[in-house]
Amino acid sequence: MNRIDVRGLTKRYGPDTVVDDLSFTVEPGQVTGFLGPNGAGKSTTMRMIIGLVAPDRGSVTVAGQRYQDLPVPLVEVGALLDAGAVHGGRTAYHHLLALAVSNGIARTRVREVLARTGMESVAAKRAGSFSLGMRQRLGIAAALLGDPQILIFDEPVNGLDPEGIRWVRDLMRSLAAEGRAVLVSSHLMSEMAQTADHLIVIGRGRLIADTTMSELTRTSGVGTVLVRADDPDVLTLKLAAAGATVREGLESSLIVAGLTAHDIGKLAAYHGIALAELTPQRASLEDAFMELTRDSVEFSGVAA
Repeated sequence: MNRIDVRGLTKRYGPDTVVDDLSFTVEPGQVTGFLGPNGAGKSTTMRMIIGLVAPDRGSVTVAGQRYQDLPVPLVEVGALLDAGAVHGGRTAYHHLLALAVSNGIARTRVREVLARTGMESVAAKRAGSFSLGMRQRLGIAAALLGDPQILIFDEPVNGLDPEGIRWVRDLMRSLAAEGRAVLVSSHLMSEMAQTADHLIVIGRGRLIADTTMSELTRTSGVGTVLVRADDPDVLTLKLAAAGATVREGLESSLIVAGLTAHDIGKLAAYHGIALAELTPQRASLEDAFMELTRDSVEFSGVAA
């Protein structure tokens, strides 16, 4: 089966446990988003998956084998973990050609991945002159070179402009639609909300959630209700007294958290306050993520 299986993975650096008894599966045919605050252990986990870091305990297999036991890893697993891992003096074409030749991949494949990643026009340029966004595209091209069924991307939209970000989103979706297993991390919650089918959320190296996108936002408990009332000031006082959190929204609306739309309607009716609108707002991925990881953030600030 073309999937990633992580079981009880643990990694320590001195007294610090970076990844702590972590287990999850990345299935084929979908994009799995890998989320967590800075320092949560995402990059270390990805490096353990492809054998760059040895776990202290636990196991990880790709396509049913350890990465280091794969005869030709590049045709089984493609990975972009560091866009800067390229010889700056080589052209984009020769960087990919060196990878192809050393892995027994047909030279014709180089032109194919250059075309798929929009790099044809800069194929003869040296990688050292590329912007971060262009290095990301080159790294994605390298990951696709062996036509693997398993793909791993760590922050692939870093340095990309809006058009590039949309291109990455569409690429991830198309790769999953082809039946590949795609694991991708990103700090852009709005992009993950539009890209991922499944989510793995970790904090301080431990699993927090392993769920679908829709289930996470549905059950997070951080949804709000948009309310418009004839007397918003009085309603705000009554809602606050009932334990709700209220903030001003656009066009004289109220954004209410802590009470359901049903409870808000009953409270307004009891106090004789007419409502013009009462609309539940499903939690965004960002809301759900912040709620899940609020106790796992390494550094937090206080708004002035």
